[in-house]
Amino acid sequence: MNWYGIRAIYRFEMARTGRTLMQSVASPVVSTSLYFVVFGSAIGSRITSVDGVSYAAFIIPGLVMLSLLMQSVSNASFGIYFPKFVGTIYEVHSAPLSFLEIVLGYVGAAATKAVVVGLIIMATARVFVDYSIAHPLVMVTFLLLTTITFSLFGFIIGIWADNFEKLQVIPLMVITPLTFLGGSFYSIHMLPSFWQKVTLFNPVVYLISGFRWSFYGLADVGVGVSLAATLVFLALCLVAVWWIFKTGYRLKV
Repeated sequence: MNWYGIRAIYRFEMARTGRTLMQSVASPVVSTSLYFVVFGSAIGSRITSVDGVSYAAFIIPGLVMLSLLMQSVSNASFGIYFPKFVGTIYEVHSAPLSFLEIVLGYVGAAATKAVVVGLIIMATARVFVDYSIAHPLVMVTFLLLTTITFSLFGFIIGIWADNFEKLQVIPLMVITPLTFLGGSFYSIHMLPSFWQKVTLFNPVVYLISGFRWSFYGLADVGVGVSLAATLVFLALCLVAVWWIFKTGYRLKV
């Protein structure tokens, strides 16, 4: 394992974050804070509680998960797309690095940045509402699995995209709607029976449900099912990345 090469890619990607702190860290934190103000204060004053948890506290896991998904995908997709765009991807290919080492460098940096943003948002939430974490180890597990899985997914998007429009279309047109419809601001048990069944086809439901269970012991779906669904998606992303490097899909042009 070429740890020097992995560290070089990792440090380069992390340094890019340092140069764009307003966009990489401040922007998602401010945006999420606005959600707390609007949904937690305005709507929360009219919805007293959900399953015994105040509405302002109930939406915290969903808002954190929304930021984690968006940050993981955007960081990883841009991280691998930009070298393709400027042509420096061939320097990465010519280095003595296996595909596993390249993925570890880019995905590791993207996941790290997403985790940092998620932790800052959780700390910021304390300013608006008091909340507790009933199962810290489970919370950390879902936090890491989510960031790693969606960083891999973002890596795939970055390789697939051949322009900046395609780079944004999946996060904006697919991931954001799925997150809003996945129980970020409500329990799916509030929906009519038919729509509850339809919502179960949304993979983000399992992420939010498992993550919320780690906070309050409340879940729309069993925590074991949520964990299994996350691991299945992780496995699919790993297979897709392996196939990309095996075939050279959109890497060897």
